[in-house]
Amino acid sequence: MLSRRARTLTVFAAVLTAATGLSACSSSGSSKSGSSAGAGSTSSSNSSSSSAKSTSLKLVAYSVPKPAYDALGTAFAKTPAGAGVSLAGAYGPSGTQEKNVAAGQKADYVAFSTGSDMNKLEQAGKVAADWDAGPTKGIVADSVVVIVVKKGNPLGIKGWADLIKPGVKIVTPDPASSGSAKWNILAAYQHVIQTGGTPAQAQAYLKSFFSHVVSRASSGAVATTQFTSGTGNVLISYESEAILARQKGLSLDYIVPDQDVLIETPAAVTKGAPKAASDFLSYVESSAGQAIFASHGFRPVDTSVKPTDVKGANDPSNPYPVVQKLFTVGSLGGWSKVNDEFFGDNGIVTKIEK
Repeated sequence: MLSRRARTLTVFAAVLTAATGLSACSSSGSSKSGSSAGAGSTSSSNSSSSSAKSTSLKLVAYSVPKPAYDALGTAFAKTPAGAGVSLAGAYGPSGTQEKNVAAGQKADYVAFSTGSDMNKLEQAGKVAADWDAGPTKGIVADSVVVIVVKKGNPLGIKGWADLIKPGVKIVTPDPASSGSAKWNILAAYQHVIQTGGTPAQAQAYLKSFFSHVVSRASSGAVATTQFTSGTGNVLISYESEAILARQKGLSLDYIVPDQDVLIETPAAVTKGAPKAASDFLSYVESSAGQAIFASHGFRPVDTSVKPTDVKGANDPSNPYPVVQKLFTVGSLGGWSKVNDEFFGDNGIVTKIEK
């Protein structure tokens, strides 16, 4: 497993098959879960473990990876470590989920859209200070920002510059609640810098970009629902969300811009969680777990996993193309600096939106 820096340069290609599905696993054979963004269960089963002690793990996560975690729970239950383990999943906007857990919502395993949300949970004493000390720095899945358009791309969108042309109506989440929104904004701003522009020009672009926004959803998943229901004509989203939407049969196209950000999504077990939570995290980080993430639209952090048959991708045989200019939050100084510079009381975005 390579470092985060090495992963940003990895070419994803080769072979993957991952089983997906949803079944229940507990001594009674079923599990229920709820979500602030729509109730849904993440449960798993193992017929050979009927005599094993049942353990129910409470998973609290941002909304986009729910289908992946459904499949991960099913697959984990078929392993020796997962025998008798069920997952009860609650999904919603990353920032909201972090606040809920910090305020006392029960969670054994947490997964967020940004590292800053996990850092806040660390500061609240809910996860260990070394949550990001491993080989992947606590990151369990990657993605990039994409521009989603109506089927056939009727506006002829090719990249960031086209989003501020007349007639473009953008749907993107609200950075006050959504980690996805922060990634989108950083990518939009930084594309100007990556093409030789100045900070002043990047801010001018961002101001124009916001003038085209017609809806700010609470989360990336809600933004996708709004867009596919008829709101706007361009959606800024995760590559994984666009691929999952097409796997569900939704009619849309997406463009991976030449200038982009590596979306790094973390996960951790909470303090006092049962051993099964750590076992599940280990499975998620394993090549088997990474293959499941890859089949659900996420770029795997384990570079030994090389997917070549991802349904819904622009090119299923090469689902995760190399981005010409790809930056990371680390290259910008980390989340603390980024949040202050862009989203703080005197941040770039805050000033633009006044």
